[in-house]
Amino acid sequence: MTHLSRNKNRKLLEMRKPETTEYSGRYFEDFSVGDIYYHPMGKTVTQADNQIYTLATQNTAKTHLDANFAKQTEFGLPLVNSTFILALVTGQSTIDLSFNVYANLGWDTVRMPSPVFEGDTIYSRSKVLAVRDSKSKPSVGIVTVATEGYNQDSTIVISYERTFMVYRVGQGPQLEGSRPDESTFPAAK
Repeated sequence: MTHLSRNKNRKLLEMRKPETTEYSGRYFEDFSVGDIYYHPMGKTVTQADNQIYTLATQNTAKTHLDANFAKQTEFGLPLVNSTFILALVTGQSTIDLSFNVYANLGWDTVRMPSPVFEGDTIYSRSKVLAVRDSKSKPSVGIVTVATEGYNQDSTIVISYERTFMVYRVGQGPQLEGSRPDESTFPAAK
């Protein structure tokens, strides 16, 4: 490769290089009916997750806490607390859906078609079902999504619809405060 073609390739790469910006999440105007988001983070559910969540919420179901009891059930293993899975999948979806939420309005038609066991890894995805203006709050819009959580084998373990109010562009709280001067970073090489 000649010096001239290397410089040309370098310039093409620089032209394609995206500008680095801070992620600000989706606002109401960014949602369209039919959009599907595969949320980027998965989580392997541990025994500690299951036990701590179960105890913190005072859910005394033996199937979550007592491995000897659970061994005698048709599953043979402790079941992961279903409300933990609801919270986990909702949390996984936040980066794509409700990063700029004003308020959640509700979760509907929550279904748990398959059990979750300690050691399962949970992933999630959502589809936008409806987008509408808020009649009471002009600074937000209302979005309804269908969300599914699935395990490492692509088995759906939870599904639900969630409706939330999300800020419009420029209408939400602005982060005030100072940031350090960027001159403290070392020079790029």
